[in-house]
Amino acid sequence: MASNRLRGNSAKTVILDSNAILMLFEFSVDLESELTRLLGQYKIIIPSTIVEELIYLSKKGRGQKKINAKASLELIKEYNIYNIDTNDADESVFLLAKKTNGIVVTNDKELRKKLKEISIRVIFLKGKKTLELI
Repeated sequence: MASNRLRGNSAKTVILDSNAILMLFEFSVDLESELTRLLGQYKIIIPSTIVEELIYLSKKGRGQKKINAKASLELIKEYNIYNIDTNDADESVFLLAKKTNGIVVTNDKELRKKLKEISIRVIFLKGKKTLELI
């Protein structure tokens, strides 16, 4: 926390991947409260490939995943969507994190590992109710 105070009140960029968005409904995580607790000020951005993935799941998914994808599309309307020059969802998150020096919210173990290798900070779900920053 002390390092955040030293940098002033600048908002941190937070990038959501699809499983992070879907977990908000699966585990009833209060994203905004948790991000405020971890980061103070922040702004959320989402790669366009993640939106496309959610649209696909809302149409072709099954059961609760389809319902959660539809709800996710409503939720993300208030966030900024960024076009990234790739069709791969994980790669778009990775590239956007590098470009913005953002913090990624994901539960994808492989993506977390890849991000940690290049010193991109990651937030993930811990205990089905809280988020943790590493």
